[in-house]
Amino acid sequence: MPYRILCVEDNPEIGKLLGERLVEAGHRCDWVTDGEAALVALEDVAPGSAYDLVMLDLMLPGIDGLEVCRRLRRRDSRTPVLMVTAKAAIRDVVVGLELGADDYVTKPFHMPILMARVQALLRRGQRQAEGEDGIVETPPLVCGGLVIDADQHRVTLDGQPVQLTGKEFALLSLFARHPGHGFTRGELLDRVWGEEFDGYDHTVNTHINRLRKKIEADPARPRFIQTVWGVGYRFVDPAAEDEEA
Repeated sequence: MPYRILCVEDNPEIGKLLGERLVEAGHRCDWVTDGEAALVALEDVAPGSAYDLVMLDLMLPGIDGLEVCRRLRRRDSRTPVLMVTAKAAIRDVVVGLELGADDYVTKPFHMPILMARVQALLRRGQRQAEGEDGIVETPPLVCGGLVIDADQHRVTLDGQPVQLTGKEFALLSLFARHPGHGFTRGELLDRVWGEEFDGYDHTVNTHINRLRKKIEADPARPRFIQTVWGVGYRFVDPAAEDEEA
């Protein structure tokens, strides 16, 4: 079945071009030109027909793309969001990632690169969906009060659910499967975002900071996701904690 994609782009030339290319690639594409229409489209979906990807311009009339992303993530932590924007400022990219966007491209963009990003996000979303359907059963990962259930795509902390985006969940799951292992930022980009992703280290830093705010009692003094100076990050080794205790 074709993937269903929502394209939010106020420039008619770009919007039409993106729609044509997505359809040529075998996908279904709905194109809207402003943030309000995007929110309506995201809310007005029949069961089983949710969007598989949202391509979101940040510079929109009325409700801007950042606000659309913010509202989407309040109720949907899984649908991949690809930011497409003419704003090259790092601040806008970081804010978008902090709000839960999964990836970004800046205008002017090369269509083959954009389509590669689209396909990568769709593949990861499909793998997550297959995991949720129980194709591969794995026991929950437990560290203290933190429980990561890959099959149900669910995280709880001291019994309370933790809402994570797809990338945040993928990062946390990767860390928890390799306790004590130090990952470089480049390794995390390759393992979570894919080798075709050509983003920057701050993409990882932003997601780590957001994860810490959600699972750490004190993000400034993290227990679970620790900084390895000169290397990157690692997840606490429960066995080492027990020995220290």
